[in-house]
Amino acid sequence: MQVDSYKYLHFVPFSDLSNWSVQYLLENIFAYSDKYNLVETGSFLIRNKTDIEIEDEIEYKRVTIKINNGGIFLRNIERGINIGTKKQYIISEGQFLLSRIDARNGAFGIVPKELDRAVVTNDFPAFDINSMLVNPDFLPLITTTKQFIRFAQSCSSGTTNRQRMDINKFLVQKIPLPSLAEQQRMIDNYNAAIHQAKTKEQQAKALEEEIENYLCEALGIENKEKEVQTGKLHFVKFSFIQEWGIERVLGNNKYLSSKYNVQSFAKDSKLSTAVFRGKSPKYSRQSKNVIINQKCNRWNEIDLKHAKTVDTEWLNSVDKSQFTKEGDILINSTGEGTIGRASTVTRAYSNLLCDSHILLLRVNKNLICPDFFTFIFNSFYGQQQVNSLKTAQSTNQTELGIDNLKNVLFPVPLLSVQKEIVNRIQIMQKQIKNLRQSAEENRRKAITEFEKEIFK
Repeated sequence: MQVDSYKYLHFVPFSDLSNWSVQYLLENIFAYSDKYNLVETGSFLIRNKTDIEIEDEIEYKRVTIKINNGGIFLRNIERGINIGTKKQYIISEGQFLLSRIDARNGAFGIVPKELDRAVVTNDFPAFDINSMLVNPDFLPLITTTKQFIRFAQSCSSGTTNRQRMDINKFLVQKIPLPSLAEQQRMIDNYNAAIHQAKTKEQQAKALEEEIENYLCEALGIENKEKEVQTGKLHFVKFSFIQEWGIERVLGNNKYLSSKYNVQSFAKDSKLSTAVFRGKSPKYSRQSKNVIINQKCNRWNEIDLKHAKTVDTEWLNSVDKSQFTKEGDILINSTGEGTIGRASTVTRAYSNLLCDSHILLLRVNKNLICPDFFTFIFNSFYGQQQVNSLKTAQSTNQTELGIDNLKNVLFPVPLLSVQKEIVNRIQIMQKQIKNLRQSAEENRRKAITEFEKEIFK
């Protein structure tokens, strides 16, 4: 049996010995294709340090670079008096810019036209590009491959959250450099796949708007903000008044239907069988039992990949009536950006517990189809009411609350009509899901095909 004598012994050609860092040398091993010459990034990237002294009375554009090849964007426009670091650097359109702190996460990009003459600190080094050697659009592609990100991590040092890239190591890194014609071919192939992904995303978004328009047309409700006119005489049915206050009474007029009676769980208690808040959990890392939290509760679906594990003994002590049943409706009750998301529990997600940031609503299925209410609640019509009803607590946490949920208004057609509406929307939602999955496949294909060209 042959023994590998060099299992722990590594050899590096002297020509590749750019510095004495063991981590850098061992992690900076790329399986680059033999088809192209390897050249140092410093041969086509020239550091540009056009410095400027920040003046108090002048306004300056400042930038941010999104990770994973997300691009360069305007962070804000700030007066000089509010900028602490007075010595900064001017960037220009077409330059290659990176974040020394987030380079290990793929924060590279090309400066767009609208950010020409913006200012950056020393943590955002800018480079002029020798376009005779490299196409500027080629750089974001190769610098955000997994292999190059691994290199960026190897030449970053410092505390965990503030590691900065060593620019000298970056500039001596060798990458394969095809001819300009070959670079353009790769860029075109990449952009074609990305264009297909964007087209499918646009189609999915158009279908979402179609769902919104269909729902509103079918129910005779508004799908846009409707101004409440003041200074005029208004008549409101007494039965429609849920609470006192001119703004509240007139505001509710926006939610009337031209086709059906509008109800709420507060007005008609027969429409629901239970409404309650989830439990404050006792977490445990050793347990395999999970609890549904706000991150799990998405728009019209549940995703348990964000679920946390809870203590088994504590879970067994909770009343079983508090666990989810098929047809229950889960509604996020707190937090900006998450409040108001709703989903209907399917059989796969029954017999689970929700945490205290989620409200569980059980409708009377003889009168209300659960999916019908979920679709209305997640629509512009429902979310407009959520924004109106939620209250800010002393903790600055936005709260929907059980009483507010009960006051949400919605049209109530016959159950057969509700199910017809649900069936049509579910067909369109399936199309949306397929389009988004296809778009994601196109994005993966774009980078995979590029990497096949560059790496062995």
